Amino acid sequence: MGWLQRLFDERDKLFRTVLLDLSGVGYLVFNTHGGRSPTATQWVLAVAAFTVALLLHRRPVVNLIGQSALLLVAICSIDDVTINQVGASWALLEVTMSARRPRTIWLAAGLLTVVDLTDSVGDPLDQVLSGVFGLTVEVGVPLLLGLVIRTSRELGRQAEERLAEEQRRRASESRAARADERSAIARELHDVVAHHVASMVLRVGVARHVLTDLDPRVSEVFDDVHGTGTAALADLRRLVAVLRNPDGIRGDAALTAIDPSALPAALGAAVDRARQAGITVETDIDPAVGSLDAVRGMAVLRLTQEALTNVAKHAGTSALARLSVAVVDGAVHWEVSDNGNGWVPTAMPSGGGHGLTGMRERVEVLGGRLDAGPTGAGWRVSTVLPSTLPPPASAPTPAPVAPAGPPPPQRGHDAPAGPAAPGLA
Repeated sequence: MGWLQRLFDERDKLFRTVLLDLSGVGYLVFNTHGGRSPTATQWVLAVAAFTVALLLHRRPVVNLIGQSALLLVAICSIDDVTINQVGASWALLEVTMSARRPRTIWLAAGLLTVVDLTDSVGDPLDQVLSGVFGLTVEVGVPLLLGLVIRTSRELGRQAEERLAEEQRRRASESRAARADERSAIARELHDVVAHHVASMVLRVGVARHVLTDLDPRVSEVFDDVHGTGTAALADLRRLVAVLRNPDGIRGDAALTAIDPSALPAALGAAVDRARQAGITVETDIDPAVGSLDAVRGMAVLRLTQEALTNVAKHAGTSALARLSVAVVDGAVHWEVSDNGNGWVPTAMPSGGGHGLTGMRERVEVLGGRLDAGPTGAGWRVSTVLPSTLPPPASAPTPAPVAPAGPPPPQRGHDAPAGPAAPGLA
């Protein structure tokens, strides 16, 4: 039914008109009335009907008037009026399908009825009745067909409106459910996490003022803990604000993006924090990272924070770490490695801890692949973030199966190392 629906589509009037004219030409050439060749008058009236139909295919009411006038002339001047009858009936069909008001349809049907009945004026009663019966074909069929098509279009339009309304309703319910979930998470963060962090920051602050004769190194640690806790509280407040009013802070982008121009400074802060923990960090950061998009910039920052925190936890504070970030042809080449000094392997599942899992998920969302594993006595984590985001996948990609044999030691946890991170995904 697809081709039939298109045949009577509102936008394909010209296509229907061309087919009608071609069928009329075929009738005149191959199947004229009584086997006789068409007369010159018949050709003139047929060509006039074809031309009017083509020129006025977008104005069905005017086209009907023109075709009815040509039909009236044909009734009065020639014997075979088939071409003009079909032209007028088709014009009535077009009016019925496209008229905005029902009154226009009935006036058009009345006009064509009057024109057809002129052929029976002065005829005997039986011929008049035969002409009235013929109106069921010339007027009734196009009128009925047009009303059916018109009704089908209206039902289709109503179905589309109901579908759109249902989609809007589902979207509204989904937004409401997400808002409720955000509010619940915000309450938990505010009432539990933020409360405990604030308590720890307060206690550290009190200790800094009460314990006056502290070793400078201990005092430096207190200052660092107090500053880190204060920064964590600020990030928690921002996160709670985003969850409670996502539209007021650019939605989820506030959680997943960073100002590109601030990325070099944020990476420097993450490195400084690792150095304050006792790790020696060598850096090779491409200045072009300041031109990255916000999403990949945030990924680079979070990966760096997690990797350096893993170095401090697993390789020890006397380890030597190397951070490399380069932009090559729009792709970001990121790597963190260490020499493993002081590292004591711990039993971990083959997939790594939550931190390593979060790093892998963050990279895969951006179309990259995280490589993590031992290198010599140390550990190496690297990835390449492509310049364009991958198309959305229809199903999640299964994690690779670990090869047979004892799994290599893994690293990973959840705590970030940077000063401005609410946490890893």
